[in-house]
Amino acid sequence: MNIIVLIKQVPDTETKVRITSDKKGIETNDIKWIINPYDEFAIEEGLKTKEKLKEGTVTVVTVGPDRTVEALRTAVAMGADNAVHVKVDGMLDTYLVSRALAEVCKKENGHIIFTGKQAIDDDQAATFSYVAELLNYPSATVVVKCDISADKTKATLEQEGDGGAKNIIETALPAVIGVNKGINTPRYASLPGIMKAKKKEIKTYTLNDLGLGSETNKTVEMDYQLPPERAAGKKLSGDIPAQVKELVRLLREEAKVV
Repeated sequence: MNIIVLIKQVPDTETKVRITSDKKGIETNDIKWIINPYDEFAIEEGLKTKEKLKEGTVTVVTVGPDRTVEALRTAVAMGADNAVHVKVDGMLDTYLVSRALAEVCKKENGHIIFTGKQAIDDDQAATFSYVAELLNYPSATVVVKCDISADKTKATLEQEGDGGAKNIIETALPAVIGVNKGINTPRYASLPGIMKAKKKEIKTYTLNDLGLGSETNKTVEMDYQLPPERAAGKKLSGDIPAQVKELVRLLREEAKVV
């Protein structure tokens, strides 16, 4: 059974974001890059699934420039068997990234495809569904439990719903599964795993290799803006009645919410 995990390299949450001069993106110099945290859960679920089934391989796949190989090697150090890098130098939109990922899934004959429910940089939560649609596979997201049947033809999934509800759904395999925080605890890379990852050969494709050389982005990013700085808070003084009176005035005259 071929288990594929789709991952993305994203800026660390502590990164100080700076917008490029043309306002079409962010400055990437001096950024600390990490594996998208939700994708770490996907890697762990792929490894756990292989261990439960006692067969198969786990292949991690990413799309991006040369720096994204570091994310692949981290996943290999955690225990993944193989890694695939779709090398691109420019910025691809979600649709074209998903096209590339879907083509790799076809080449690698993916039977179960795990990925995080969303990436923490753009928060689109769209890639898993795009890939599923392009492959014509069923899909589910915000999954917090996954059980594969003994005959490996279906999966029973526990999915988080609104208001804390849990949905139990059954899907045929192959399928694309977007996992959520809480499904597992990602393991740390072992020393043997780190040594293995340094020597691991990374399979590399270009868009041309995948038959996508003539494809172009469907969307254009422009006019990036930082959120406005938050105004300083106000501290009320005086006795309780005076504070209440002042608070009501501020809510009515400044905040204009009452």
